[in-house]
Amino acid sequence: MNTLFVMLQAATGESQSSWMSMLPLLLIFVVFYFFFILPQTRKSKAQKKFREALKKGDKIVTIGGIHGKIAEVKETTVVIEVGTGIKMTLEKSAVSMDNESIQGK
Repeated sequence: MNTLFVMLQAATGESQSSWMSMLPLLLIFVVFYFFFILPQTRKSKAQKKFREALKKGDKIVTIGGIHGKIAEVKETTVVIEVGTGIKMTLEKSAVSMDNESIQGK
């Protein structure tokens, strides 16, 4: 009878210790999800929405730092005017979303 009781305690202890050893790994995953994965997903969705909303006349900055005004919007590209009569064709993915500072100009 005593051996059965000791065996039951050992089995219960092993299952608890294996669960407790998995707990830090689970917590690390939760932290990574909420602090790294979720914000990156939100930022990606916001960038996609921003690029779909581009229209003629918007002032933009490219990821390379070129400032310009959109002259024409196509499906995957935009034509920007960077100077008087100087136009460039760029992929929409090259337009930076961080151009709030020039929107007021």
